[in-house]
Amino acid sequence: MRIGLLTGGGDCPGLNAVIRAVVRKGIDRYGHAIVGFRDGWRGPLENAYQELTIESTRGILPRGGTILGSSRTNPLKDEGGAARIEENMRTLHLDGLIAIGGEDTLGVASRLYDGGLPVMGVPKTIDNDIGATDMTFGFDTAVQVATDAIDRLHTTAESHHRILVVEVMGRHAGWIALHAGLAGGADVILIPERPFDIDEVCRLLRRRHSRGRYFSIVVVAEG
Repeated sequence: MRIGLLTGGGDCPGLNAVIRAVVRKGIDRYGHAIVGFRDGWRGPLENAYQELTIESTRGILPRGGTILGSSRTNPLKDEGGAARIEENMRTLHLDGLIAIGGEDTLGVASRLYDGGLPVMGVPKTIDNDIGATDMTFGFDTAVQVATDAIDRLHTTAESHHRILVVEVMGRHAGWIALHAGLAGGADVILIPERPFDIDEVCRLLRRRHSRGRYFSIVVVAEG
């Protein structure tokens, strides 16, 4: 079989590890040929690709980013985009396509699958906001980095008697804010899933101040 592979959306830790795993397992275990599309959905849309081999993916495991490049191209916004992808897959004699991405990338994959194309998705997003999976790769590293930042800010906030607001990623989901805020000892955590009253937040911070704690850390998800 010939299998296509692409990475879409924002980059995150683990993309090259998934590419390497697909190539090694596909070639070593099943004897498949793997075709890597460049720059997300732009690759199959414009037929920009490269053959992936064990040799070409050697040494990429510890590297950040993605060797295939990425973009936020949405082929469904182009007239005839889905048909062009189908035609290019046929030209390359592909039996299937693996899309590695988050909400937007996998949304396109789902639509193409519903249209009859053999497409499957690998959930990638630091926001951890993809359904049907407990944890997406990239999320754990994002939490570690955010927790480290929050932890380092405690002494600065305390030294200057400040209230520091830390904004983290999380467009529709507050997983990073929740996990990193708890791990980093934040005093207030604000997430999209839980509506909040800013006056109540201020009251909580003033109460903390009245108890002799003259600094606070507030973690806010971007959504």
